[in-house]
Amino acid sequence: MLSPEQINEIHRLRLVEKWPQRRIARHLHIGRHTLAKYLDTPAPPPSRRDRTSKLDVFKPAIAELLQQDPKAPAQVLFQRLQTLGYDGGITILKDYLQAVRKDAVLRRAYVRMEPSPGERFDIDWGHFGALSYNGTPRKLYAFCLVECHSRKMYLEFTHSQSFETFVRCHMHAFQILGGCARELWFDNLATAVAEHEGNLVRFNPRFLAFAREYSFIPRACHVAAAWEKGKVERAIGYVRQNFWPLRSFADLSDVNSQARRWLQEVANRRKHRETGQTPDDRFQPEALRPLPLLTPDYRDIAEASSTKISD
Repeated sequence: MLSPEQINEIHRLRLVEKWPQRRIARHLHIGRHTLAKYLDTPAPPPSRRDRTSKLDVFKPAIAELLQQDPKAPAQVLFQRLQTLGYDGGITILKDYLQAVRKDAVLRRAYVRMEPSPGERFDIDWGHFGALSYNGTPRKLYAFCLVECHSRKMYLEFTHSQSFETFVRCHMHAFQILGGCARELWFDNLATAVAEHEGNLVRFNPRFLAFAREYSFIPRACHVAAAWEKGKVERAIGYVRQNFWPLRSFADLSDVNSQARRWLQEVANRRKHRETGQTPDDRFQPEALRPLPLLTPDYRDIAEASSTKISD
């Protein structure tokens, strides 16, 4: 079946340009019998109209509800729509939600952030069980920082996620990498983010002071949006798969000694599947912001009470 544009072209060439039918058929790559048919009956058969659905008029309301809670169950949405006058079935609602959510996943899957050199660090914690000291377990955490352009990684294990430990891990990473990025991106970590509501973020005042000392801009990912810091999420997964298995550790110092050696010999020397280069080769330290001349003091703080001794 010819398109309306092809049919219009047939009649233009025949009636306006006065071309013979053989030339028109050869020009448009169609048979002479087909050409004759459309010259006799130029109007195409009426196209089939799409059937309307009872759900159509409620789709804007569905979009608004999904904006409030993208994971809202179909049954809950069905109940809300009924209060708005919807009298259709839940099956068409479920089919529509499946299509909408699948489309959203596909759109997310093809959005890739590729920051320029020195533009962005992604930071997160990973939980790695516990180390035992004379039968007493102590929780083990991994601080992970990734320079997003090169995928160069810094890794440090700790027994604490306190503010002071968190900040010191940053400082150690900055010293190893030779500078600081323009922006640092975090999940909603309590040590960095005090409050997050929609696009409004209130950072921890102590962390903002630390950011001013190192001249970086803190950024917080949206709630439940792990893909916004996917590079560090994948880096922690890589640590679990490549560094962690089949190792034993004497203590925290031993864990970090083995981690440093793994970073130097494996993690930052392997060819990255996304960039096609090793993180060390792709890394451009000159693009980072310089560190302050005086290193801030973020030692652990302990409160102690004292009593006045009278003479």
